[in-house]
Amino acid sequence: MQLAENIRQKRNQKLNGNQDLSDLERRLIEKDKKEHELGDKNFIDYFRKMTNEREGSNYNSWSSALNYLESYTDGNIKFSELNETFFNDFKKHLQTAKSKRSNKTTLSRNSAVSYFNKVKAALKQAYKEGILQTNLNLQIKPIEPEETRREYLTIEELNKLVKTPCNDILMKRAALFSALTGLRFSDIQKMVWSELEYIKGQGYRINYDQKKTDNVEYHDISEQAYSLLGEPGERSQKVFDGLIYSAYNNRHLHQWIGAAGITKSITFHSFRHTYATLLLANETDITTVQKMLGHKDLKTTMIYAKVVDRAKREAANKIKLDL
Repeated sequence: MQLAENIRQKRNQKLNGNQDLSDLERRLIEKDKKEHELGDKNFIDYFRKMTNEREGSNYNSWSSALNYLESYTDGNIKFSELNETFFNDFKKHLQTAKSKRSNKTTLSRNSAVSYFNKVKAALKQAYKEGILQTNLNLQIKPIEPEETRREYLTIEELNKLVKTPCNDILMKRAALFSALTGLRFSDIQKMVWSELEYIKGQGYRINYDQKKTDNVEYHDISEQAYSLLGEPGERSQKVFDGLIYSAYNNRHLHQWIGAAGITKSITFHSFRHTYATLLLANETDITTVQKMLGHKDLKTTMIYAKVVDRAKREAANKIKLDL
């Protein structure tokens, strides 16, 4: 590094001294100058810009990652200061950091996995844009995820919930809609009527507003899922207007599940797990499930395949003879 800096200084001295320069020397000087300017840029500012381009639940995850990155760096670290050592240290920090929600608990491993992957994605993008001269993303290993039990409902349990009254009717409709579509709470909460479309011969689907690409993205939903939406409103009106995620509303959710005689630890996100598990249990191929869930990585979808395999084993073990 010192040798490279000495060469750069000599070139600049030659340039400032108005000495004759070859075309190659001029190009090298300009290249050095550009790399120096890019290296002075603040990586945190770059990460913040990428965060602000995200939407919905993806924005929330990127925002949380930014929060931990800002705390660790005091909001300032140059691109030229980035290296494997820094990111390996940051990786260790995430695995021992306190949760921002409570100082009494440590950040969950899978949250640390998600946040560190966002950082790696930013490094990959910076390399593509020529800000980084080295693809640090390839040099840094991700945090290994912890395999967790993903609770889901059987079709029998879902039907019990359909027949069980809930104090929050809006929450009940949204939860059942998630089980029939696989949509996250945040996506259901922000959905407006203009995004819904009926195509003759094909059925209902949700069209997503495209800001980064000209490609049309949509999510097919069943007629039964559509029937949970109620009477259509104004195009700009939210479909589940008034749907709120809070401890108070979650209490209604838990009471409803308990009233149906279900003892599993079910959260709203469990209805998305239920959708994925039921698709696979009905022999939908894994790549289709991946697309329906919007997973970028097939490995994420494969977790549900393991859930289905475990359920099959448990079902097989229930058949016993008095031998």
